[in-house]
Amino acid sequence: MYRSNTCGELRLADIEKEVTLAGWVSKIRKMGGMTFLDLRDRYGITQLSFNQELDQDLCDQANKLGREWVIQITGTVKERSSKNPHIPTGDIEIIVSTLTVLNASKTPPFTIETDTDGGDELRMKYRYLDLRRNVVRQNLELRHKMAFETRRYLDERGFLEVETPVLIGSTPEGARDFIVPSRMNPGEFYALPQSPQLFKQLLMVSGFDRYFQIVKCFRDEDLRADRQPEFTQIDCEMSFVNQEDVLQTFEGLTKHLFRSIKNIEIPDFPRITYADAMRLYGSDKPDTRFKMTLTEIKDLTPGREFGVFDSAEYVGAICAKGCASYTRKQLDELTDFVKRPQIGAKGLIYLRYNEDGSLKSSVDKFYTEEDLKKWAERCNAQPGDLILILGGETEKTQKQLCELRLEMGTRLGLRDKNNYKCLWVTDFPLLEKDEELNRFFAKHHPFTSPKPEDIPLLDSDPGAVRANAYDMVINGVEIGGGSIRIHDSGLQKKMFSVLGFTEERAQEQFGFLMNAFQYGAPPHGGIAFGLDRFVSVFAGLDSIRDCIAFPKNNAGRDMMIDAPSRVEQEQLDELGIILSQKKLP
Repeated sequence: MYRSNTCGELRLADIEKEVTLAGWVSKIRKMGGMTFLDLRDRYGITQLSFNQELDQDLCDQANKLGREWVIQITGTVKERSSKNPHIPTGDIEIIVSTLTVLNASKTPPFTIETDTDGGDELRMKYRYLDLRRNVVRQNLELRHKMAFETRRYLDERGFLEVETPVLIGSTPEGARDFIVPSRMNPGEFYALPQSPQLFKQLLMVSGFDRYFQIVKCFRDEDLRADRQPEFTQIDCEMSFVNQEDVLQTFEGLTKHLFRSIKNIEIPDFPRITYADAMRLYGSDKPDTRFKMTLTEIKDLTPGREFGVFDSAEYVGAICAKGCASYTRKQLDELTDFVKRPQIGAKGLIYLRYNEDGSLKSSVDKFYTEEDLKKWAERCNAQPGDLILILGGETEKTQKQLCELRLEMGTRLGLRDKNNYKCLWVTDFPLLEKDEELNRFFAKHHPFTSPKPEDIPLLDSDPGAVRANAYDMVINGVEIGGGSIRIHDSGLQKKMFSVLGFTEERAQEQFGFLMNAFQYGAPPHGGIAFGLDRFVSVFAGLDSIRDCIAFPKNNAGRDMMIDAPSRVEQEQLDELGIILSQKKLP
């Protein structure tokens, strides 16, 4: 056998045992006539000891090894004279009696350590080496545990794991599809699923009652830290349920994961409507680890000949506790922050509420101290606080204030990654209007049910209709979202009509679903969690890439296998694909 034990399991109780280990050479330290070697495998690190006085040839053999060589050793477990309290095996070492080189290694392009000297692109190119680092391996072990506990929880509650197709038809709305040509059906294409939405609804029509799947999904969209072209969902659906049933079930799943994985008891989740989330936080995924909520002061600003506020649809403020002492340089940094193209504000107004009770603002020449005092009172400011103010279009300015709020939370150390605040956001708008196209689009997807009391508004005021939809948010990250679905074919036809579908187009795209609804579709609803995001929150990561084994970079490329790539002309000919030379780089 290659090994009797792993490199992470030997302890003082194993002293004097003869063992065989195999793994990678992590570090080599030469000290006089002694050579110490750290042997690493997935389970941990064990120190090996070679004594020149006991066996010169064996010591010479050890000295010829390099980092990341694969070796096998046999030896005796001994107590270490110089213990290492930072690793579980730090009380013991192996006095090596035999050494076998299983495979040599080139010198790695970066150090295989927690604090590596490899940049992102280099590590992604040699991802198989990056995965040897403990910090990355631990993220994938965490991912495994979360998936395992998810399956356990759902299985115990009667959910069936059912696989749905990967090659499906392309559908409108939502993000762009990845398209797959069909050789057997020339000129026709499959799409890779953005989600199993339609199939899980059909499973409810089939009577499966409770479905889940940990499933790959694909979206051809621009990337960022929490987005990849292929990602993994915990996809779930239930029959004969209302919104409360779904929220209770999956709040329970989240509490179970925190309890079983992190040994943390999470209290019941607060609930906030979409309208209140935007009003108080400027975001539909609010970070509630700290307060600093948005306060509207538009009614306190007009009539003072300050054009910026007079012309603004909305004027809002946040109060940063204890920040009245901010220097001019710090205020200029905040101004530059909100003026970044990603945020888009034209400037920043501030009001200092000094410790002595005096008020100092960047718009003193327009507003009296009495005016400024009303602002401070509206924001519940106290001496020593700093009020930061933006004005403009309502939704746009609220989002800008949200970004400023998060920046201040970071600067003040209020966004502790180990402080978990979970909540539900409910009552989203069902539709959003594209003014340029003069038509409505589904805020989530066209199968989301409107609130029953808002259904009459589909004819008179579609933009005011609220969805029977909900999102789970943890620390400002949208972890999952879902809705109660439309199960009545008549209402589904109405929804397609509001979205601008002709009957013919609706039948062409979704006829199979609408036909299925005519055969006794039960009331049903569900939710999908982003497993990658869920793991990244548990691991305290800013990006989901380090909890995915082989991720893409921000350009959607796999640096390791150099994909996507060109294919042979013969293959294109077989598929009947002609590339336009004008569009090729």
